[in-house]
Amino acid sequence: MKTIVVTGVSGYIGGQTALQLKDAGYKVIGIDNRPLPQHLLNVCDEFLYHDFASNEALMAIYYSTAEAIIHCAGTSLVGPSMANPEEYYQNNFVRTKRMLDSLVQGQRLDIRVIFSSSASVYGEPVLGSCQEEDPALPLSPYGESKHMTELMMQSYFRAYGLQPVMFRYFNACAADSQARHGQEPGATHVIARVLEATRDRGQFEIYGDNYSTTDGTCIRDYVHVEDIARAHILAISSDIPTGVYNLGSSQGTSVKQIIDRAAVITGQSPKIVVVAPRTGDPETLTASANRFTKICPDWQKYTLDDVISHAWMWYVR
Repeated sequence: MKTIVVTGVSGYIGGQTALQLKDAGYKVIGIDNRPLPQHLLNVCDEFLYHDFASNEALMAIYYSTAEAIIHCAGTSLVGPSMANPEEYYQNNFVRTKRMLDSLVQGQRLDIRVIFSSSASVYGEPVLGSCQEEDPALPLSPYGESKHMTELMMQSYFRAYGLQPVMFRYFNACAADSQARHGQEPGATHVIARVLEATRDRGQFEIYGDNYSTTDGTCIRDYVHVEDIARAHILAISSDIPTGVYNLGSSQGTSVKQIIDRAAVITGQSPKIVVVAPRTGDPETLTASANRFTKICPDWQKYTLDDVISHAWMWYVR
């Protein structure tokens, strides 16, 4: 039984990854500075209630037989990063450096590191869908901290032989298709907010409707959290070359289109209110996921309707 470490295992993407690792027959060592939620208590074979860069966690990784660290821990909101950048550089860059330094100093370079990066590293795209070769011009400390970590991992690859796989997610969303795991209450992603407002007969706020898009609202690329977890598991293999890969659907959907599809799938809709745009939000952000798809053609399984349907199952379970 192969052993995999998942940092941030109590969170949205880390928890889903741990579930699918167990489904695939792996031994999971989970690390998080938050307690495991009730529905994930039996997923980890070992759980360390520590920061992933703590001495306790680093020693556990060193003495483990882990083949990979799927590094999902970090702080991940654009808006708050503008107000409190220190937290983002500390959590996303400084603590990750400490973990990588521990691997280098302990000569544990046999452990592959799979890093949760973000589409926010691109900033405002210049030429259509983002490709990995495009310049990184992040608009927020969150995006900057992710890009700094990517650069560090690439230099550690060149200097020490570390084997990182860096995934830039484009709007992770949905829930486990068996309704075992999903977004926490009050999540900030568009689909989560629309569905929570729908379920609670509340209000959904659109952040600006005067962009130069077809319907005036922001366009994003949405990718199912199960597909992200599947990509993580595929990346454990040495057949996946080290480097940066986009994970997205390769198509854009506007906020108003999400609202319309959610209304069809759920049979209801919340009250819609337009508020001011958020600082640091690009108008359009979509992915070209061709690089990873050429290597793993079957990594992506779900459509946008699946995304909304599975998320709705989680919210009304």
